[in-house]
Amino acid sequence: MLRRMLSVAVLGVLALTAACTNKKSVNPLATVGSKQPDKVLFDKAMDAMRHNRFDVARLTLQTLINTYPDSEYIARAKLAVGDSWYAEGGTASLAQAEQEYSDFEIFFPNLPEAAEAQLKIANIHYQQMEKADRDYTHAKRAEDEYRKLILQYPDSKLVPEAKRRLLEVQEVLAEREFEIGRFYYLRQSYPASIARLKSLVDEYPLYSKADEALYLLGQNYEGQMARLHSAPTCDVHGSPRGCVREADKAKYLAEFTKEASEAYDKILTRYPIMDSADDAKKRLAALHQPIPRPTKAAVAQNKAEDDSRHEATMAARLMGIMKKGPDTSAASTIGEPPLADAEPVSASSVVRQEAVGALGEPAKGSLAVEIVKPDQPAQTAASSDTDASSASPFGKSASPQPAAADANDLKPNVPADSNELTPNASADDQLPPPPPQVNELAQGQTPASSASAARNSGSELASDKDISASKKKKKKGLKKLNPF
Repeated sequence: MLRRMLSVAVLGVLALTAACTNKKSVNPLATVGSKQPDKVLFDKAMDAMRHNRFDVARLTLQTLINTYPDSEYIARAKLAVGDSWYAEGGTASLAQAEQEYSDFEIFFPNLPEAAEAQLKIANIHYQQMEKADRDYTHAKRAEDEYRKLILQYPDSKLVPEAKRRLLEVQEVLAEREFEIGRFYYLRQSYPASIARLKSLVDEYPLYSKADEALYLLGQNYEGQMARLHSAPTCDVHGSPRGCVREADKAKYLAEFTKEASEAYDKILTRYPIMDSADDAKKRLAALHQPIPRPTKAAVAQNKAEDDSRHEATMAARLMGIMKKGPDTSAASTIGEPPLADAEPVSASSVVRQEAVGALGEPAKGSLAVEIVKPDQPAQTAASSDTDASSASPFGKSASPQPAAADANDLKPNVPADSNELTPNASADDQLPPPPPQVNELAQGQTPASSASAARNSGSELASDKDISASKKKKKKGLKKLNPF
């Protein structure tokens, strides 16, 4: 009995394998009633492909092409040669199929089948795509090929399928960028993490974890704020390594607070029903920043995107362990995928941009620093912008020097008041204003005028009931990633 069950299981596996590898080919000219020899050869080749005799099919098709170069079936015969390699499968065969399809597009660019050839080129790389934490070469090639089909053949009936596949490919590429950004964040390499996450949210707004990426982006800026708080303060006679002037520290903190708030704001206005929205509200309140309210249109759009996603079943997750390809069930099936690459963000540009935003534009592409020695006048030196990461207090190995100042502005070494937040400012002046309530009206505005203005602008604000009703009942929750 056990032997019989094992035999049935083996036969089932073999049948399933054969069904997966046997890609049935449909004769596109089956309804054409012709007894011409070129049509007979084409039918014979398609019959051979149905029986997985791909060598015979290619030989027959090549005979048709060489013998009847003026045949009306010549274009279909050339496309069928690529189909035979595609149906045969395997890395070498798929590479040969891609070459055949590319040749078809070159020789027959105006035929409707040219879009079909381009779709199959993209599908070749889609089939060879690997998981997000592995080689992404085929995923990137698939993205380029699907974009090429959409841009080059916009009137083709294959465009909707190409867009759906493109969204799945971009989900995998975005997941890769998210994991890299998370890796750098956990190691407190904040500029590198910010560069990855900024590129991600700019290029892939339909990513299923875009709200988590924005939340992690805000956490990066808060991590820089915590690091800046712990940095020693410089004085005029002694400058410990890694010190920052009190005035510059306040400017940096204001810049980081602004960047973090913008990331949290985008969660609430673009992804208001996602799990990170509640955490974003808490962080904005902690930073004493206003809490924005999304529009009804944004809530409806985010709900439609979230409803279009699918959750992988238990069987799919188990099979995914052994499967080479990625799980694309979380990809959105609605919305327009981006058709152009956003400008990549580098860690060095993040450091320079934040330094410029906090301290002002450096002169002639250099960052001025002040070298102060005991009993000597201040001297000014310039460091190259390529050393911006070492001249900024938010790089991991940062050891900034004070910015250039006039020698007449130097003050004697007076001990600073422990209660003083910034020079020449009282503690009350430095406290940020409390965040307004989410239902707070502007001064002098009545509820009726506010609602009328929202309707006239076409962006009526959503209520708490609208947002809570749009959220899923079962929340997965956001894993806390706070290393400090």
